[in-house]
Amino acid sequence: MNQTDVLSHLSTCIDPNTGRDFIKDKAIKSVNVTGGDVSIEVVVGYPAKSQHDALRQIVTQHVRSMPGVGKVSVVVTHKIVSHAVQRGVKLKAGIKNIIAVASGKGGVGKSTTAVNLALALSAEGATVGLLDADIYGPSQPVMLGITGRPESADGKTLEPMEAHGIQAMSIGFLIDSDTPMVWRGPMVTQALEQLLSDTNWRDLDYLVIDMPPGTGDIQLTLSQKVPVTGAVIVTTPQEIAVIDARKGLKMFEKVGIPIVGIVENMSTHVCTKCGHVEPIFGEGGAKAMCNDYSVPFLGGLPLDSKIRLQADSGRPTVVAEPDSAVSTAYKDIARKVAVFIAQKSEDHTAKFPTIKVVS
Repeated sequence: MNQTDVLSHLSTCIDPNTGRDFIKDKAIKSVNVTGGDVSIEVVVGYPAKSQHDALRQIVTQHVRSMPGVGKVSVVVTHKIVSHAVQRGVKLKAGIKNIIAVASGKGGVGKSTTAVNLALALSAEGATVGLLDADIYGPSQPVMLGITGRPESADGKTLEPMEAHGIQAMSIGFLIDSDTPMVWRGPMVTQALEQLLSDTNWRDLDYLVIDMPPGTGDIQLTLSQKVPVTGAVIVTTPQEIAVIDARKGLKMFEKVGIPIVGIVENMSTHVCTKCGHVEPIFGEGGAKAMCNDYSVPFLGGLPLDSKIRLQADSGRPTVVAEPDSAVSTAYKDIARKVAVFIAQKSEDHTAKFPTIKVVS
């Protein structure tokens, strides 16, 4: 038995999170064989803190099935790299991947989904930022429980605010909560570009952008100027919401941004008194949309008063009840998002040297 034998055997060992074998995913970084003892280093491309033990057991048991194997030692870690974005848009310094969370209309729980997605990625071991791009109705300061103003060391750039282990920026940090933003589209677009570019994001694996609702000029301009790795569409099962969500999906497609998948919020309501489950906003809307556009269904989330109460209190569900069924659903969605991004082409633009021609 040698290294080649082990690598060949691992080509049939499947990562349950990606559905592909570890060799195809290029996750096996080293294999050492000493006599009958085998040591393996596995590095997956998505944050997987809660999955390390399970993945270690899968690889260990698979290798132990080989004849003549003695001790098996498997180390599992993760490493997140930058991935390709839409053509003609450069990556932002300090940010490896940007995830846009969008919806065609307001009131479908997009901001709640965005903050819990960011917190779930952080809980899995990623360095995460959250940009509140809704200038007219910023909600992330309340959801994250952040008060005060961001600091500026040089008078030109802003330091991100922090809460629950993630970095955050919002126009809501810079204005009073009852001040209306009576700005036209170009001013809003410029403000968002400044919030993104003039914030000193610190080595983010992912920046989650809570996009404003709709598909107008602001959303289109952002999609063309911000380097987005992938977009997550949030909708409810209701046909009215799905119609607008389809428009949001088509907008991203037109500017060359991949659709990571669709989240169906408020899928069902569970009565707190009797436990009766009822799809009060209808059912099957998001899955039908996924089938029509051949995009993944990331998961469904319940209509639960706890989710609203926890967000209003500044401790979203993933932080307030990390082991609850709802938190598990958010974490499953976050893992699917991270796996989708990990399987995209890597961005190598930063590795090319600058060429100067001197005459």
